[in-house]
Amino acid sequence: MGIGEVFKEFIGNLAVDNAQSISDRYGEITSALNKAFRDTESKTANTLQVGSYGRWTAIHGISDLDMLYIMPKGQWATYDKEGGQAKLLSDAAAAIKGRYPKTDIGVDRLIVRVRYSNFHVEAQPVFQMEDGSFKYPDTYRGGHWKITKPLEEMAAMSEFDQQKNKNLRRLCKMARAWKNKHGVGMGGLLIDTLAHKFIQSTAQYDDKSYLYYDLMSRDFFQYLSNLPKQEYFMALGSGQRVKVKANFRKKAAKAYDLCLKAIAAEGTDKQNDKWKAVFGRPFPSQVKVAKAALSEARFRHTEEFVENSLRVDVRYNITIDCDITQDGFRPASLRDMLTRGVFLQPRKRLHFSVTTTDVPGQFGLFWKVLNRGPEAEKRDMIRGQIVADKGHREIVEYTTFKGDHVVECYAVQYGVVVATDRIHVPISSNSDDDDG
Repeated sequence: MGIGEVFKEFIGNLAVDNAQSISDRYGEITSALNKAFRDTESKTANTLQVGSYGRWTAIHGISDLDMLYIMPKGQWATYDKEGGQAKLLSDAAAAIKGRYPKTDIGVDRLIVRVRYSNFHVEAQPVFQMEDGSFKYPDTYRGGHWKITKPLEEMAAMSEFDQQKNKNLRRLCKMARAWKNKHGVGMGGLLIDTLAHKFIQSTAQYDDKSYLYYDLMSRDFFQYLSNLPKQEYFMALGSGQRVKVKANFRKKAAKAYDLCLKAIAAEGTDKQNDKWKAVFGRPFPSQVKVAKAALSEARFRHTEEFVENSLRVDVRYNITIDCDITQDGFRPASLRDMLTRGVFLQPRKRLHFSVTTTDVPGQFGLFWKVLNRGPEAEKRDMIRGQIVADKGHREIVEYTTFKGDHVVECYAVQYGVVVATDRIHVPISSNSDDDDG
């Protein structure tokens, strides 16, 4: 299968898989608000699907959905007063709760959050202005009104996507697969804004499509890695500020290097695996081994994949490190050793722990320890099971045999992986102790 066909299949694999369920939930919320504020039960009137889903850049696993409910203009005087912003949100929440009393509904600073089994909708009551923008309530420090311009953002996305041979939305989706794979805590609007800036910066792909998505991916990640450090970027269409929560350039530089390796492997049986290292499991697998050869395997494929049991929609950042200790030696940081190109020796104690995170509130934590390489296969010790943390945000392992081992962690809220990190554990062998 040629590279163009592979990328086309990859884009197909990213399609939102629960669009009907999402549409139904949007309709339920809209109907409840229409009934309360307009005495009609329409599921489509006076509402606007916004965010990634509204811009058509969402992918499989999306869990954070946004909608605006456009309030009747005659209600402005009711809420444009002291405490009016909080009252608007509480009235909207009460309307939804009254219609669906068993649903988990809560008020946040800016929105009404409606939680379902594996995604939530952030419903925002707004008043539309003459210029097409919307005023929305912000309850911070007593309350005030803010402006949002999603119509301009959606129009810019649609127009520019058509001008650029439909490459913008597809690049936005591929970038989401990358951020989920590598735990890049970026919001959807920031991803779309940066993808737009990249596509705008070059005419090289104006008449290109899937066949050139390997090169476009390479150039996009190089572009991200070279961007200057900024606190915010200006959103496509609206020009509103989009905050940068954490540095993404280092992981973009790593993705650029991975793209170079994948491009170099084109036409080989390693091609797809190299691209999987960039974009994760949604990238198509390549059949490399004949069925007859499978019977020769002497190890069990025990690795588990978090996507098989949970939705993955990375929005925050989490970092793990490892303290390495051995009797008679001072502790050392694994990340420091990796930076210096130092490999571990067997018989060392590895204490993995969460060092930083910006995930708000409580979250569940899970770990995965994967052994890779010929020695792991020989010993039938691939491992790779996903296990729950025991409450201390840490695990302890020991180096036993050579190979490039991997430890991953997953922060989970309401059945969704919202942050993830991984660290490689390269173990070499002693000259007189090859097996450890």
